[in-house]
Amino acid sequence: MATRADGGGGPSWSQRLPTEWARRLSATTYTPLRPPELRGLLTALAADLETARGSADAEASLAEWGRRAGATLVDAHLTDPAALETSLLVLGERLTPGPPATAAAGAFARGFTTQLRAATLREQERLAQAIIRAQSGVERAARQSEARFRAIFAGAGFGIGISDMFGRIIQVNQAFADLLGYPVEEMRGMTIPELRHPSDPARMWEDYRRVFSGEVDHIRMEKAYYRRDGDVVWTELSVSVIRDDAGEPQFTVAMVDDVTERHHLQARLRHQAAHDPLTGLPNRSLFTERLADAIANAGPTDRIGVCYLDLDGFKRINDSLGHDVGDELLVAVAGRLSDCARAFGHLAARMGGDEFVILVERCSGPDQLEILAEAALTALTAPISLGAHRLRVGASIGVVEQPAAATEPAEIMKAADVTLYQAKAAGRGRWVRYDPAMVAEESARYALSADMPDALERGEFTLVYQPIVALPGQKLLGLEALVRWRHPELGLLPPDRFIALAEETGFIVPLGRHVLRQACRQAAVSFPDHDLFVSVNLSVAQTQEDSLVSDIGEALVAAGLPASRLQLELTESALMSPHGAGLRALRTLADGGVRVAIDDFGTGYSNLAYLRSLPVHTLKLPRPFIAGLDQAEQGGAPAVEEQIVDALVRLAHAIDLTVTAEGVETYAQAQRLSALGCDTAQGWFLGPAYPPEQLRRLAVGQPATDARSR
Repeated sequence: MATRADGGGGPSWSQRLPTEWARRLSATTYTPLRPPELRGLLTALAADLETARGSADAEASLAEWGRRAGATLVDAHLTDPAALETSLLVLGERLTPGPPATAAAGAFARGFTTQLRAATLREQERLAQAIIRAQSGVERAARQSEARFRAIFAGAGFGIGISDMFGRIIQVNQAFADLLGYPVEEMRGMTIPELRHPSDPARMWEDYRRVFSGEVDHIRMEKAYYRRDGDVVWTELSVSVIRDDAGEPQFTVAMVDDVTERHHLQARLRHQAAHDPLTGLPNRSLFTERLADAIANAGPTDRIGVCYLDLDGFKRINDSLGHDVGDELLVAVAGRLSDCARAFGHLAARMGGDEFVILVERCSGPDQLEILAEAALTALTAPISLGAHRLRVGASIGVVEQPAAATEPAEIMKAADVTLYQAKAAGRGRWVRYDPAMVAEESARYALSADMPDALERGEFTLVYQPIVALPGQKLLGLEALVRWRHPELGLLPPDRFIALAEETGFIVPLGRHVLRQACRQAAVSFPDHDLFVSVNLSVAQTQEDSLVSDIGEALVAAGLPASRLQLELTESALMSPHGAGLRALRTLADGGVRVAIDDFGTGYSNLAYLRSLPVHTLKLPRPFIAGLDQAEQGGAPAVEEQIVDALVRLAHAIDLTVTAEGVETYAQAQRLSALGCDTAQGWFLGPAYPPEQLRRLAVGQPATDARSR
């Protein structure tokens, strides 16, 4: 867990903490320690805090530190509630907000109050024994004890009440009467049941019964009382039995200490630990607890459901209008979702960021969740006015309902997360119902994405090469490097099984570097005496890397491959922006002799206005354009696909670009492309993808005889 940053080069926060802590304590409460002693105590606590903060499990270590630190203050007689409040404020200013900081603060308060309670109970126990001794003994001792008892009874700073074994109050001291706002005389004659409160522990009256029957001598509990004016006061209650010489119960003595401030502080800490500080909604921790309880307490036929929601376009609003407006928007959304969930009797929570969830603990079926999801989407439809801004926000929702007996909290949330992802992929602004097949597919995708970095280290990514030939004549001019994954369990995986995953996770950058280096090295080794070029695909993410030019330069130098024998293939989305570092890098590479080709031309932006200004040498026509050439009418008007190809070839030649056709599968396609003036082509008809070990034979015109069977 991090601390708040300190500026400058002065003492660290852990060095300044004891001095600041001691100063604040001295200013707000009585400190029985001399200043050097107080600083020494707090210095030791700060050092232990630094150790806990740096541990592997910071949250658990900080909680243990908080418990010990709170108890240490009480042991040092810093027992005023102001000492606890001041210490929590100091720590709150020094620790970064989050679960570890909350754990430290909560444990500190618990350690303080637990130790204070123990110290108070010890004092109460000694007083109870004094009272007991004051009620017994010989006549002379009785008179002396009576005097001492009356002095203690009247002067005690906490409430004392004496009752008979039938629960009738015989006597109370002034402190008890003042605590509850009654005159002493009015409390005499009241019964203990008259002081009951709805929050009394369930075991309380059974404990009282055991006291009145003499089965036990002491009970202790936290109890609330109604004051005469209707307010509530929280107390630490200790009840002891006074017996006669024969051991028979005669009276009970109740000692009541006001802990209202401590109780409210603990309640605030519990609320903070379980609620989102921005929106006030239950947080992930409380939601998970409620979900687990709902599943644990469900009957064999009960079902449980969740609507997992993510705002559409929130990042754009947050980035363009600022985080303050983004926070206000989240608060407004939280209010609407909370009202919507409450209207149906359900719990709404914020999971983090712009993600929310609604829990349906006793679900009647999919229809109930779908109605709820529609209501949530409708609730967010109306514009939200935030100062000068009038915003609209949509949402995507994953809807999941399952038998409670057959699921676990983690399983239902995983299903909800995958379903939400499907809702976003389907176009946003909608809800999607959970489909088990989606979870299985997404789990497989996740397993593949998680395994890719290790697979790269194990050398499982290999290259094959598809020939690029001249039209007409089919002379070999170059080869396109295509990556494959030799998965140890799934076999040889084509690019469509993992390239999209690599792009989503950012792994495409290291994978792209690997493909580039391998392609350059294998091309240099396989045909050192030929002018054949190798074509390598470059992802959008790679073009945005500052190291693009140096990465390609290093790959060429390491392989000993001339720049003129390397062609980079990029999609239109990577090229069709006239600005940016990526385009500048490509210009630098093109000026150095590297060829640049636009892959799948005509399927992207196709911004022809500045095509000739780009550092491009070749346009590659995609498979769908080529497939239609088989249907070209004989002796009649050409097919639409042929007209498109003809126009693109003419356009490219007009601005001095060459054209490569991809996916050529038939003789007819090759003939039509040649007739239309297409420069080069590749595809199954012209040659399959060859492994690296066959490239040398391919270069000298001796392809392997089994190549087409691959």
